[in-house]
Amino acid sequence: MTAFASWKRGAASVLLLLALTTQAETIKGRVVAVADGDTVTVLDATKTQYKVRLAGIDAPEKAQAFGQRSKESLGELVFDRVVTVETTKRDRYGRSVGTVRIDGLDANLEQIKRGMAWHYRAYEREQSPQERQDYAAAEVAAREARLGLWKDAQPVPPWDFRYTRKESQSQRM
Repeated sequence: MTAFASWKRGAASVLLLLALTTQAETIKGRVVAVADGDTVTVLDATKTQYKVRLAGIDAPEKAQAFGQRSKESLGELVFDRVVTVETTKRDRYGRSVGTVRIDGLDANLEQIKRGMAWHYRAYEREQSPQERQDYAAAEVAAREARLGLWKDAQPVPPWDFRYTRKESQSQRM
């Protein structure tokens, strides 16, 4: 391989890496909608809407046990309130993914503490070591206290619920 070809290949790799990496961004605005227990819409001062997926958690789906209650819990925390969102990336649906804070309170963590969401360990490597520890400990505490979704003897994680639903849909086709 020539030096130019090697340089060109390296430059292409760097460009690809930059395209996949998103700059962290801070969004400040009012929560104008709560889609479910881990997704909100924030309207900033310029009237730009941001669909935000709460990082580090996965809440029950709307059609799942505790799905509606999880949505209500998040609404009680943030709806029609001014929040700050520290985003880390965009997901495959184009939503900003980040931590929603209201008066310094981490709403993502609060959902876990209330038993309204799981710590989403599939993405824990994207969290700081402190967040990882806090979220995991909050889930254990909520489970032991049988709060929210932990009242069920065997709550179904949303990732399993989505997979089962997807499988049953593909079998009907």
